[in-house]
Amino acid sequence: MNHLWSPWRMNYISGQEKSNECVFCEAARREDGPDNLIIAREKHSFVILNRFPYTNGHLMVVPFLHTSSIEDLDAATRSELFEVVNKSVLALRAEYRPEAFNIGINLGAAAGAGVSDHIHIHVVPRWSGDTNFMSTIGETRVLPEELAETYRRMVDRWKAL
Repeated sequence: MNHLWSPWRMNYISGQEKSNECVFCEAARREDGPDNLIIAREKHSFVILNRFPYTNGHLMVVPFLHTSSIEDLDAATRSELFEVVNKSVLALRAEYRPEAFNIGINLGAAAGAGVSDHIHIHVVPRWSGDTNFMSTIGETRVLPEELAETYRRMVDRWKAL
């Protein structure tokens, strides 16, 4: 599969060691900003932009607890996750005006989870025709907005809710 160039992929190409630590746990320990892509923090969870998004505004809602499955989460965390998913939809609707959403959890690598050891919920805004010939034929996604701009827009929108 072809991938878009990105500075995060360049670290791998240039020989910089890839961390064996969970990407979500590592991001949660860092200061919020365009480098860690965390939009908001709640009591049990946080909202982070996907570094390799399917569409502009592709968010993930992640519990602070490092676990691979929903049955390991207490009721308060599970409840908060879905309230934060709802708030994510509200923020994305207001900022990007998508026509629809994909919202989902992939539990385990066989289900398609890219990070299978730390549960997370994808919130993906969708528009008619957002899959084009580049993704179909070239196996490449084209996004008209850089992550730093998406980050700025979503942080501002989240604060406004």
